[in-house]
Parts: sequence; C-alpha cells; structure tokens
Amino acid sequence: MLPAVAVAVAVAVAVAVAVAVAVAVALPAAPALRHRLARSALLRAAGRYRRRLELRGSEVRLSQERRLRRLLPPGTARGSEAFRERHPLGQSCPEGAPGGQVPPLRPWALLRSCWGTDPPLQGSLLYLDTLRATFPQALAPRGTALLSWAPGRPRAPAGWPLPTLYCTPAEAAALPSRAAALRVQLLFALRARALHVLEAGLATELHDALAALRAGWPGLAEDLALGRLSPQPGLPEDARGRLQALLAPDVSRAAELRAECAHGFEGIVQRLWPQLEVVVVGTAHGTEHLYCDALRRADCKGLPFYCPFYRAAGALLGVNLWPEEPTPRFLLCPDWAFCEFLPCPAEEEPRTVLLGELWEGREYGLVLTARPGEYRCRSGEVLRVAGFHKQCPVVEPIRRESQALSVRGESIPEERFCRSLCRAVGLWPGARLVDYVCVESTLLGASSGACAPHYEVFVELRGLRDLSEGQRYKLDQCLQEDFPIYKSFRFKGSIGPLRLHLVGAGAFARLREALGSPLPMPRVLREERLLQLIQSTVIS
Repeated sequence: MLPAVAVAVAVAVAVAVAVAVAVAVALPAAPALRHRLARSALLRAAGRYRRRLELRGSEVRLSQERRLRRLLPPGTARGSEAFRERHPLGQSCPEGAPGGQVPPLRPWALLRSCWGTDPPLQGSLLYLDTLRATFPQALAPRGTALLSWAPGRPRAPAGWPLPTLYCTPAEAAALPSRAAALRVQLLFALRARALHVLEAGLATELHDALAALRAGWPGLAEDLALGRLSPQPGLPEDARGRLQALLAPDVSRAAELRAECAHGFEGIVQRLWPQLEVVVVGTAHGTEHLYCDALRRADCKGLPFYCPFYRAAGALLGVNLWPEEPTPRFLLCPDWAFCEFLPCPAEEEPRTVLLGELWEGREYGLVLTARPGEYRCRSGEVLRVAGFHKQCPVVEPIRRESQALSVRGESIPEERFCRSLCRAVGLWPGARLVDYVCVESTLLGASSGACAPHYEVFVELRGLRDLSEGQRYKLDQCLQEDFPIYKSFRFKGSIGPLRLHLVGAGAFARLREALGSPLPMPRVLREERLLQLIQSTVIS
C-alpha cells in the first residue's frame, strides 16, 4: 500500500508543478509574477528530483542496469556483462559542443523528469536548486547575464528552464562572429547594474569578453549613453536593428562605467556589478583553470567561480553540488548514461570497471554509452575519483587524451605539460602566462627544416615583450626534468630542442574565433590553417 501512496503523492506533486509552469507561461503580463510562479514550480520539481537522486545514489548498480536497458533495442540480451561481451570497446566518441540545443520546456517534460530520464532538464533543475541554496538572490528576474557564443543554433544556458533569469537577448549568442556576440552581450550586461550572476558558456568566453572591456570601454560607454549598438564586423545590419531596439539611453550608467574603468581593472567585475554573488562558467577544469585563475587574480577578484556541469562528448554526465569549493567536483548521476572506466595507466588487455567499482584517488579513462546506437565509445577524458556521495563517485576531470604531445611515442599529458610550462614561466622575472598552444613538428612539414622531430610552443605573456635564448631554453630544461623519457630522447638526439614563440595580445581570441565552434581550448593544434593563423601573430 505504501509504495502506491508514494507514487500517488509523486504524481500529484508533479502535476501541480506542471500546472504551475503552464499557468506561468500562459500569463501574458505581470512578468515578475510569471517569474515567481515558474521559479517556485521548478524548485519544487528540483527538490523532488534531488530526493530521487539520493535514492539512486544508494543503488548505483541497479540504476546503471536500468539506464542501459533504455539505451538498447528491444529484445537485446539484458545485463551489463552480456552487453560488454556483445559490443567490443569502440572508437572515440563523436565530438560534441559543451551544452546542448535549447529544448522547449513543456509541462509534461517536468512530469516525465519526476520518474523518467531527462539529463538536460534534471541537470538544470539541480543547478537552480543548488544556486538558490548557496546564493539566495541568484534567481532574481533578469539578474543573470550570459556571455556565450553559439553560431547556427542556440546553446542551452545553465538555467534554461527559467528564461526570465537572463537580461541578455538570446539572438546575440547566435551572431556569426564570436567577437561581435561577446561584445553585444557585454553591452546588455553593462546596462543591468543589479546583476547577481555572471554566466559564461566557457571560461575563455568570459576571459575574452573582459579583454574586450579593457580594450574597448570608451566605445561601450558611448553606446550605453546613446542607447545604440555600433556597427561592427560580424554583426548583420538586420540583427543590429533588432538588438538596438531593445536598448535605451543610460547616461548615468555610462558615466559609472567610465569612472570605474579609469580606476583600473583589478576587481572591475565586482565594482561594475556590486550585487554580483557568483561567476558561473561552463568549464573550469583541466587546463581551463588558467583562465579562471587569471580572472580570480584580477578582473573577478573576490568572487567565487562555480562550474555546475560535467559533460563529455556532448552528453551531460554529472553535476557539481558544491559551488563554494574552489576545485570543481562532479557527482556522476547513475541514471543519465551508462559509464565504464579503464584504469590508468592502461593495461595490455584493457577491461573496464563499472560505476560502482571505482577506487578513491585513482584515475580512469571514461568509456561512454549515452545514446542508442553509440555503444562503449572512448570519450578521451581521464577522471580522478575524489570521493563518493553515498555509492555515486565524485570525480575531477584531469585531462583530455587527445591533447597529449608525442613525436616519438613519449606521450606528455596535457595537464603535466601545463605544469611544466607554468614552472618555466615562473623562472622568467615579471612574466605571467596568459595562454598557450602547442604543435608537433610533423604538422609543419617542410617548413620545419631537416631537424629532428620536436615541439613548437606559442605563448602569450604579460610582463614580457621578448624572450632571450636562455629563457626559451628554460622550458625545454623543465620538460627534461619532469619527463625522464623526454630527457632520454633529447640526449640521444631523437627529439630536437623545443622551439618557443611569443605571440601578440589578442592572438588566442582570434584563434578561438577561427575554431568556428564553442569548444574548450585545444592545447595541441592538428590543422594547418590554425597553425598558419597562430604563426602570423608571432612577435618574438
């Protein structure tokens, strides 16, 4: 009897939530009331799903088997053991952009989320619930500004089920030019002094938008004062007209922007938006921490950073329930995808372990079955198990295997190369690393000359305008100290000396524009056109 009562109560709650959302959406006026009704309904649904997640966390094996059954065709042999015997380990996962297309929120979607599987909706519900619990004013209407570029199709922001959160127009994100999209969104964000949340799809988007503020604040102040949107490359005239119609002159805000920028840019974000509580970024792990660390030290000084989701190959896999912790950790939700793990270092005959068989402190390569027909794909992501929430592992993404450097089979991992580079930069007085990218000499072709295979590294620095030969050698020396196999190849002459190039300011923003899609920054370039672009920006 009790289970039937529990189901009836759950259905009643879900129906009440769905009705509240439907009423909120249908209200033609009273936007504040519409926002409060929708927010209340979504938070009720979030509470319901959080309780369900706590229950699933005590039965991880069962939840994973249930998820696998939903992903397999009807009539397929059941169970993870039979599945692994039938399907060998696959190739790399199809690459997907962080965040998915904005789905329409319909009342029955909330109903389904209370007992079915809908990772995008359930993840956003957990985000809204976690944000509200930690930062009480974070869900205020039009209190969030979004900095995100999604050419071609919308990319779902973290709080997409509650669109009245956002003060930035959705059309701005879909402009063909990344630089134009970020500038337009920044202008709309500057209009709203009472922001509580500054959200960016990627840490690089926030980094480049604030770099645009540093470089172009007089023009932004003038646009604010006049209520206009200046013409710029990549901003079509018809889109400019529609977006400009949403603006109004604000002389006092323009004066405030001029005054704050005249005082310098340390802590500029908090000074421009005094009520800001948190900075939300889509990626803050792996080598993306370079941007977050730089922003914490300067423009965003004094503000917490929160990375709410963990995605791999375009699939949502985990959620960060601890927004105040400096290092993002993600709870892998057992009913969002079927996950397997390859222990690191790799074994000769790799055999995967399941979600409930991981060990704390160890590193694993992620193998993913997230969509029907795409079975046992290697995601190329390496995770470290930081702990457990009940039976669910809590993980830290460590590196992307595709970003390892290797010209003789030495395989220098992404995050360890980054540490060596940061150590070398620390030996150059006054220098601070802004960004970097690497190239293996095989991509250079005949232009690399007759020398042995080697790495070429392109860096953007602050505090240094030139590099001496001694400074350039420091990086090669650090790599030899940190990687004995690299030192061995260097000693034998099988790998040539590393070549280090200094690029001008803004070079990496141009590179990210040329990538053409909003993906985390690659650390090893594999395309000649991207190599030629970064080579054209070298100043030393």
